[in-house]
Amino acid sequence: MRSYYQVFVEEAPLKEKIDEYIRYLKLEKSASKETIRNYKSDLNQFYSHLKATKKEDNIKIDKIDHSDIFSFLGRLHFTHKKSSIGRKLSALRSFFDFLIKREYISLNPASLISQPKFEKGIPQFFSVDEIFHLLDYKNNQETDWVILRDRAILETIYSCGLRVSETTGMDVDSVDFEQEIVRVKGKGNKERIIPIGKKAQQALKKYLKERNKKIVKFKGADQKALFINQRGGRLTSRSVNRILKKHLKESGLPKMFSPHALRHSFATHLLGAGADLRSIQEMLGHASLSTTQRYTHVNIDKLMEIYDKTHPRSKRKK
Repeated sequence: MRSYYQVFVEEAPLKEKIDEYIRYLKLEKSASKETIRNYKSDLNQFYSHLKATKKEDNIKIDKIDHSDIFSFLGRLHFTHKKSSIGRKLSALRSFFDFLIKREYISLNPASLISQPKFEKGIPQFFSVDEIFHLLDYKNNQETDWVILRDRAILETIYSCGLRVSETTGMDVDSVDFEQEIVRVKGKGNKERIIPIGKKAQQALKKYLKERNKKIVKFKGADQKALFINQRGGRLTSRSVNRILKKHLKESGLPKMFSPHALRHSFATHLLGAGADLRSIQEMLGHASLSTTQRYTHVNIDKLMEIYDKTHPRSKRKK
């Protein structure tokens, strides 16, 4: 009698199927580099856990059941946030669903495990004054192409509310200065069009002028990439994080902020200025409005103030 985790193709090696799944994400699903990197890391971490607990290297998928997944996630409880554990569970579910579609297995052991419940925190964001201080600090005092690149990156992320992976994935022709828009590919490889402000345009034009002079000196440079490193290759997400940390330190702002805080600031400041949620959702590329609604929490005081001033039945006795 077969166990819950019934297998059609007997004793298929887990590592081999992980590699096959990653190729599938890349070639057939056109998943983003960020998604591929995260899923590969999560699945290889699961594989390493099984090797350690089962005391063997050649793990077979017919030897895995839901207790192995419980064990893996349980070990992460004291070292990872619930959101991180939830992502790893999602990666496992997707992986086993893939195995079902390829008829390697008939049931998904990860489907027995519920997602960890966690409260979505209020997004971290800069105040308007902090943004101005960061972006204007020593502005127009630098002519080095790297400094101009860094400023263009920070201005573009904040101006357009981009994810870091979207920013590093931009090509030179992603920016249309005539129409004042940028085209980026977000999650699920979906393209969206976003307006770009004057300050960001100015920063990009200054950078591009120097970039175009510099890139001809690099052998094998990525000619299409908008933001390049000092060897002419496309800039990575980690590099953008280091760039922000450097500028935070130099400008005297808290180093706890991540590049994603610029995206959160974009949404928070637009909402605070009266932009509607649907428009912000579209610009951020959120599939669900509920994701965008997180930003309403940081503006509740402003909304109450507007309500008290404008609603005819809200007048309070003094």
